[in-house]
Amino acid sequence: MTQAGTGHTAEEDKGRLRTALAGLTTRGRSFLAAGVAAAICAYVLGQSELLRVGLLLAVLPLVCATVLYRTRYRVAGSRRLSPGRVPAGSEARVHLRMDNISRLPTGLLMLQDRVPYVLGPRPRFVLDRVEAGGRREVSYRVRSDLRGRYPLGPLQLRLTDPFGMCELTRSFSTYDTLTVIPRVEALPPVRLTGEAKGYGDGRQRSLALAGEDDIIPRGYRYGDDLRRVHWRLTARYGELMVRREEQPQRSRCTVLLDTRGTAFQGAGPDSAFEWAVSGTASTLVHMLERGFSVRLLTDTGSSVPGEGADGFAGASQESADAAGMMMDTLAVIDHSEGTGLSRAYDVLRGGNEGLLIAFLGDLDEEQATVLGKMRQRSGGAVAFLLDSESWVREPTAVPGPLDRSEDRLRMLREAGWTAVTVPRGTALADLWREADRQRTHVASTGTTAGGGV
Repeated sequence: MTQAGTGHTAEEDKGRLRTALAGLTTRGRSFLAAGVAAAICAYVLGQSELLRVGLLLAVLPLVCATVLYRTRYRVAGSRRLSPGRVPAGSEARVHLRMDNISRLPTGLLMLQDRVPYVLGPRPRFVLDRVEAGGRREVSYRVRSDLRGRYPLGPLQLRLTDPFGMCELTRSFSTYDTLTVIPRVEALPPVRLTGEAKGYGDGRQRSLALAGEDDIIPRGYRYGDDLRRVHWRLTARYGELMVRREEQPQRSRCTVLLDTRGTAFQGAGPDSAFEWAVSGTASTLVHMLERGFSVRLLTDTGSSVPGEGADGFAGASQESADAAGMMMDTLAVIDHSEGTGLSRAYDVLRGGNEGLLIAFLGDLDEEQATVLGKMRQRSGGAVAFLLDSESWVREPTAVPGPLDRSEDRLRMLREAGWTAVTVPRGTALADLWREADRQRTHVASTGTTAGGGV
């Protein structure tokens, strides 16, 4: 923040005067009112001594306001988040830095940062005299149990005179954004069903590989390494042929999140929908760590990272950015207005997309049928089914009928899904193992292909 000392017109001077008077504190206004009252009484009573006292009381806050407003402070401020993306329920630290870039020391400064109320109280810091060219650094912590994107700033600097008669506030123009992502739970490595082609844990190789690369010959180009010349093919074609090395296809996994507003009841950090969002984030991170190419899909048909990255994120530098995009998407995702899963099925109907893991809310018979079709478009499918009504029911209440949820669970299993119900308060890691045990039981009675996740 820089306060420049330039010339002003008469109208600007009037505006500056009004701003200065508006900055008078309660003490300053009291002194001014007392001075005016004393001056009136002195005029009525004819007391010259009282008039001098009144003038002193009235002039003091005006002088303080004028001096404070004309003070030229050239101060630079910056903010740094550590980290800029934090899971819900965890703390982030905000570092503030103030630099006095003028040749004069500052007076008493009060630094204040604007933060949303969900992150905690508004932080305030009192900075005593900052020498010319000096620097002050302060920090504060923020925490939110609700995921989302929260603006921090702008930073405000409050100036005050030594008598406390006047306070003026100056604001910086920049602000930062803190992203609170869903909680991520560490998942145990298990082997769930999935005909995931490519490489990675639980891979099934569908390409003829030589070592870690596919050897596909092509014509020699200027600059190619001569050590890659394929002499046998060179003799056959009569021209230099070199090996073109390509990385094998990675195992793919699609994580489907049901966001239909009609599929979930309740709200807040402990609601069924928030559990589904957190479970989706945990699964995405886990699958990326296991070497899969992963994408996030919702019931609206939207996909992250999107078609530009072939719809999937692998284990490269670009995949780290794509994983950040998926976490940022989950940080702000909300209920959709849709009532079906047909749009998500349209995205999957293009062919075998490897492993499909779904977090689903309440289902009717029609949507269970659509999910059965999705299973045919995937190499393997795992569903975590949430009965949102049981999540909003009081623990002491008599349990309601489970016929409907059990019927949907049976339909998914008959369609080939590895389906698991999600009771309230259950950890995803336990359900992850339960899905593995269910797969093992099914595999003992039939032939399935394994995919390690």
